[in-house]
Formats: sequence, structure tokens, C-alpha cells
Amino acid sequence: MKTSFYTPEELKEIGFKKIGKNVLISRKASIYTPEKMEIGDNVRIDDFCILSGKIKLGSFIHIAAGCYLFAGDFGIIMDDFSTLSSRVAIYALTDDFSGNYLTNPTLPGKYRNVIGGEVYIGRHVIVGTGTTILPGVRIEEGVAIGAMSLVKKNVEAWKIAVGIPAKEVKERSRNLIEFEKQLIESEEYKI
Repeated sequence: MKTSFYTPEELKEIGFKKIGKNVLISRKASIYTPEKMEIGDNVRIDDFCILSGKIKLGSFIHIAAGCYLFAGDFGIIMDDFSTLSSRVAIYALTDDFSGNYLTNPTLPGKYRNVIGGEVYIGRHVIVGTGTTILPGVRIEEGVAIGAMSLVKKNVEAWKIAVGIPAKEVKERSRNLIEFEKQLIESEEYKI
């Protein structure tokens, strides 16, 4: 019986650079250049997501419905226990909007200036629905990004950041680290 997720055998056939165990990817997700993607264990990618380019996902990651990860060759890294709520867009590359170049991928490269930088999403980061993250941003360990935020600069570890542009507003509790320790010591972790 077919489910809404690819089987482990089908995932191997897609041709990922690396694929872990207990990975669930919706059949309604779009994957471009899977040979540039590494996916850890216990990862779930829901319906209507687009993943393109050099992407490295750790373990225990959830990417909710309607997320877009445009990595190109600059790269997007999501560390363990990180989460993207629905409709998050991450751009590791973009056209130059200055007016000095043409913009869009239908044009020959000599008329465009594609710029970017690796995006890093740290361990235990949660990104709220509707958020956009721009090229070169580092969101360090334990950060929570509020819904509908625009992240255009780095966010320090264990902060809560919200708004357009996102600003750090307070500290985030580190209590969840204890739950990670309990999980790792549990039988559930060995599955």
C-alpha cells in the first residue's frame, strides 16, 4: 500500500548524496539536485516543499508543509533538532536587485549577478510560520524565530527574535536540552 511518503527504497532511487534511516519525504515535495543533499536520521519533509541545491540536514528535523529551501551551491545547513514551521523560505542565493544587472534564471549568466552565502540553522532552532531567511545568515543554537519574521542578519544563540527585520527580544529557555539527553538515553532513540 502506498502512503503519502516515499518508501526507503524509493528514497534510495532518488539519488541523494546521503540518506539516513527513518526519513519521511512527501511524494508532493519537489527535490532538485538530490546528489548535492545529505539527510540524517529521523527527518520529515511535508507536502509542497521545494528543496534545491547543496543542502545538509542533520537528525530529528521537521520541515513543515510549503517550505522552500533554495541553496544553490552556497548551501543550507540545518543542524539536529531544528524545525521549520509551514511556509518558511530560506534563500542562500539571490539576484542582484540594484538595477545593474538583469534578474531571473532564464537569462544568460553574463547578464546576471547571482550573490549569496551559506545559511546555517543551528541545533534546536525553531523558525515560525511565514518567515523568510536571507543569504549568509547564521541562526545559532537554540534560537526561536517568531512567525512572519524577516531574518537578514545573524542571530545569537538562545535568543528569541521577531519582526521585520528580526530583532532579538529576549533569552530562550535551555530546558529542552534536558529532554534531548533523556531522548538519547531512551529506547526510542535506538529505533
